[in-house]
Amino acid sequence: MPISIVQVIVVATLAVVVVVLGLAITVWKSVRRKAERFGYDSVGAYLRSVPRSDDEKRDAVDLALKGLVLCLLGVVFPPVLLIGLFPLFYGGRKLAYAWMGLGLLDDADLPKA
Repeated sequence: MPISIVQVIVVATLAVVVVVLGLAITVWKSVRRKAERFGYDSVGAYLRSVPRSDDEKRDAVDLALKGLVLCLLGVVFPPVLLIGLFPLFYGGRKLAYAWMGLGLLDDADLPKA
């Protein structure tokens, strides 16, 4: 029984979907573990916060570089670009805040109006 082009496209699409979902789950679990390790209430709170220690700054660099690598892989596999944009944005933002010295006052410490 010969293999049709439709079957090849379906298998290739499923392979890409599995790889992209695997990368997304891996990045999410990594960020969640870091948030728990640094004592944040949620992943969102960790991603919005300014790095307070050298370990958090190293993790922000790591997050930005992972995002950059995933974006570069997106040149070869375009769906991966969508996954890479999130860590690149949040890691880069955390680094920019740290470089500008904005870590003196965290958003969570502000009084609620």
